[in-house]
Amino acid sequence: MKKSLSTKDYVFVGLISVIFGIIYFGTTLSGTAITALLTPFGYGMVGYEFCYGIWYMAAIVALHLIRRPMVGIITEVIAAVIEVLLGSTFGPMVFVTGIIQGVCAEAPYALKGYKDYSYKTSLTAAVLCAIVTFIWSGVRHHYWTMDLKILVLLFVIRLISALIFTGIVAKFVCDKLFRAGVVYKDEE
Repeated sequence: MKKSLSTKDYVFVGLISVIFGIIYFGTTLSGTAITALLTPFGYGMVGYEFCYGIWYMAAIVALHLIRRPMVGIITEVIAAVIEVLLGSTFGPMVFVTGIIQGVCAEAPYALKGYKDYSYKTSLTAAVLCAIVTFIWSGVRHHYWTMDLKILVLLFVIRLISALIFTGIVAKFVCDKLFRAGVVYKDEE
């Protein structure tokens, strides 16, 4: 496998980043709406948990389509920058979160030498993203002050979201793009 990025790869990273930056911003708005709907019932804090799997997708899509080291991290960070520039309510902290999400999504692929693009690897990336970002959120939002039942609910929803969107949907879309001939596996 060619390790360096070509001009085409950089353009593709940019394209994926812009698409997902817009999707991420829309997801933030959706999470805000879900939070608002759940707040009167005492479950507002779970509103964004449904969105986390979507927020991890850019790295997986980039890794599957470009198949080069570091593209997951780069794409996730650029998508986060675009989300912030569009007006994300989470502000510049999204940059740090983008780095964490990119590293977690990319780690299973790196450990397998960027040779395994199976559902097992994308699902492993989804689980790693869910666990590490949950810990990151816990530190930032003082999860240790919350009731254990709420914490379990938060984590389970985040994990399910990650498994569905990051582990399954992202890979499924990439596989369909390959089959349709929209993109091709550039392996050297």
